Amino acid sequence: MNELARVVQQTVDRLAGRNVGAVVAGLAGGDAEIRGTGRTGPGGGVPGPDTLFEIGSVTKVFTSLVLARLVLDGTVRLDEPLAEVLVDARDGQDGQDGPDARDGRVVVPARGGQPITLRHLATHSAGLPRLPRGMLVHALLKPNDPDPYAHCTAEYVLDGLARTRLRAVPGRGFRYSNLGAGLLGLALAHRAGTGFEELVAREVCEPLGLVDTHVRSGAEQSGRLAHGHTPGGRPVPHWDLASVPGMGGLRSTAADLALFLRAQLAADREPDAPLAPAIMLTRETRHRVNPFAWMHLGWLGHQLHPQQGGHLQIWHNGGTGGFRSFVAFDPATQVGVVVLANSRRSTDPAGTALLRRLQTDFATAG
Repeated sequence: MNELARVVQQTVDRLAGRNVGAVVAGLAGGDAEIRGTGRTGPGGGVPGPDTLFEIGSVTKVFTSLVLARLVLDGTVRLDEPLAEVLVDARDGQDGQDGPDARDGRVVVPARGGQPITLRHLATHSAGLPRLPRGMLVHALLKPNDPDPYAHCTAEYVLDGLARTRLRAVPGRGFRYSNLGAGLLGLALAHRAGTGFEELVAREVCEPLGLVDTHVRSGAEQSGRLAHGHTPGGRPVPHWDLASVPGMGGLRSTAADLALFLRAQLAADREPDAPLAPAIMLTRETRHRVNPFAWMHLGWLGHQLHPQQGGHLQIWHNGGTGGFRSFVAFDPATQVGVVVLANSRRSTDPAGTALLRRLQTDFATAG
């Protein structure tokens, strides 16, 4: 066992027994190691590189990379108002316009004379609440709902948007919003004239060779889909965010996400690498969260204190009713990690610790 494999296995060993099942990938020096532990579900075997997991909010970095691709090809503008992109978006939904449609348009709130733009949605600076309007009431009325987003059709989300009050002037603050990411996915798919899943496949998965990143699993893929669990190990149903998948509806594997991170790392050093211009655009954009952290397009950035090594961490985590995910990398040291689990126990501590270990022990000279 080489040193990278040994370090990844140590992380897997620490996760054993804490999660029903988990898969860990470590990337360093151009190499990648993937190890699994536990089980995929009742009667299932040990999860591996090709086991499918719900990746929750890690979906947002795919949504934002699609945004960057469409900006570069002129389909949308980064600072284009959301209302302009969503013109006529209600047409064809349930065969009629919603009650808040005006001549087929979606009503988008504004504040301080500043409209919400696509940049604001991707950097969580639109001033939108975390959830679509009505979801908190739904949670109170149905606290044990196994799939809280099942009722969130596009029409439901757009109707609620018209009655939503912004918490801040767009562009002036940071407020993490699943609603914002869901709207971004809806807007991009509408402008491109296709579904979100097809758009991600065309703009991201096919160029990078990702074969198992999708919203809807086919028959063969369903056989590799892990079962989600509560922190206590009780099986729970899969979530369905098919109507607003941009906020967290993708499923993927450690193998695909390792390829995705390879592309992130290559973009800094190989301008001709697949999707490099779009990847760099996602990172060139920054919205300050606090003195040590910021939002790129989709990704969170964090600079560690010098006493912690001073390294850069670019990351995102995710969670659904029965899954947790953590994906992170450092372009300066050319290392990255993926941690996927099929229970609601957080994978962030394990992923962060592994990334710091790789940054210290496996850094590649610039």
